[in-house]
Amino acid sequence: MAAATVAPASRPSKTETYSDNKRKDDVRNANILSARTVANAVRTSLGPKGMDKMISSASGEVIITNDGATILNKMEVLQPAAKMLVDLSKSQDSAAGDGTTTVVVLAGSLLRSSMNLLSMGIHPTVISDSLHKFSVSAVQILHNMSVPVELSDRDSLTKSAATSLNSKVVSQYSSLLAPLAVDAVLSVVDPAHPDLVDLRDVRVVKKLGGTVDDTELVRGLVFADKKVSHSAGGPTRVENAKIAVIQFQISPPKTDIEQSIVVSDYTQMDRILREERNYILGMVKKIKATGCNVLLIQKSILRDAVTDLSLHYLAKAKILVVKDVERDDIEFITKTLNCLPIANIEHFREEKLGFAELVEEASVGDGKIVKVTGIKDMGRTTTVLVRGSNQLVLDEAERSLHDALCVVRCLVNKKFLIAGGGAPEIEMSRQLGAWAKELLGMESYCVKEFAEALEVIPYTLAENAGLNPIAIVTELRNRHAQGEINAGINVRKGQITNILEENVVQPLLVSTSAITLSTECVRMILKIDDIITVR
Repeated sequence: MAAATVAPASRPSKTETYSDNKRKDDVRNANILSARTVANAVRTSLGPKGMDKMISSASGEVIITNDGATILNKMEVLQPAAKMLVDLSKSQDSAAGDGTTTVVVLAGSLLRSSMNLLSMGIHPTVISDSLHKFSVSAVQILHNMSVPVELSDRDSLTKSAATSLNSKVVSQYSSLLAPLAVDAVLSVVDPAHPDLVDLRDVRVVKKLGGTVDDTELVRGLVFADKKVSHSAGGPTRVENAKIAVIQFQISPPKTDIEQSIVVSDYTQMDRILREERNYILGMVKKIKATGCNVLLIQKSILRDAVTDLSLHYLAKAKILVVKDVERDDIEFITKTLNCLPIANIEHFREEKLGFAELVEEASVGDGKIVKVTGIKDMGRTTTVLVRGSNQLVLDEAERSLHDALCVVRCLVNKKFLIAGGGAPEIEMSRQLGAWAKELLGMESYCVKEFAEALEVIPYTLAENAGLNPIAIVTELRNRHAQGEINAGINVRKGQITNILEENVVQPLLVSTSAITLSTECVRMILKIDDIITVR
């Protein structure tokens, strides 16, 4: 009897370790499942035939888009591991600009493979290390497949921008927007640093009205929501303009502290008004003396930047006034005009002005815009005026154009092109599957499983285009096994063709960063074995 009572006491260690592992597995599985759910949410929007998502916010704002980064950004994701996938698409957006849906779908597929490997009893660390080796080899395969491209080869750049636009809502306008994106990026490339492009030098201005066909590239400046001040009949068109960007106010000064001035009789009142008039008149005379005839006035928060009285005097002096220029735009404007912002009336000198052939107010759609063209010694910047029939189309056109600009920027940074249409993924899958057979032990299993996971991209492309995914992917594998490394899915014809000849190309940087970022993210999720909440 004594032996029977003692026996259970020697066992607990075993059950404890079992329950500990159970908890870790549960946490890991919960993380993987929630991250895969996020990936599945955007999976249907992959590729040129992908569906669009309508996002409705609590405030009643509606967005229609199929840009992966935008969809995930607007989603309210609460689970911490799922949030990592949202961050993943953001980092792909900042690294390459395009492929934001691809990277999330790829991560979802790799997580699914990791689940299978975990269920076989392989340790997460082994899976994670194999995944790292897998990503290094995959990037190498992509490099071997790529085709070098020169920036002077405008045709190739346009093709890759068009491929990026083909999966967007505004895909029918890709023949207009793709060359526009190429011209915009090439015009801001600095010969001193030929492989660096700052997209802040390309300003996208939206204006409601017209159609996307009316979108144009402006060599100069455009103010869409700023109007020329019409009060007191000032000029709305100035040729041979001398432009000043000012950061001070042309209005009567205020006291520094909040106080009221009591005026007891009319003579004092007249005196105040006369002083105000003289103060403003003195300022306008100083401005006019430099020959300045266009004023861009920064928005002021302390007091009114201009008053009716100052506008009246400026109109008398035949000076065109654009007020309420945002503070964030000042840097771009001064860089474009090649002038200096003026912070004080005392520093107002002719050498700080910018020069342009024409500043005019033009009617566009139901509103007006201010255009500055023919700028002398213009900085390396450019402006794109995007038009659209409604706000949804306008916003989506802007997002699509941003992706196209990023694609061209990728090609400037890393001058290599690669085929699209699922060709690189199948080729990587084939080569890595062959490599897995040479590896030993657990790594062989892991790499083989991950190589199969890459097939999710061509599978999803075929599925979204309404084709038979199993037949298409099998045929694609067969073509690649015969040595056609550029065979891919042509969703327009619904069959497999040489994708490079069909002009479906993308920058190498988009594919390599998608592989490296998604594997990094999956490795991080695999390494988490517990979630600790703290107050």
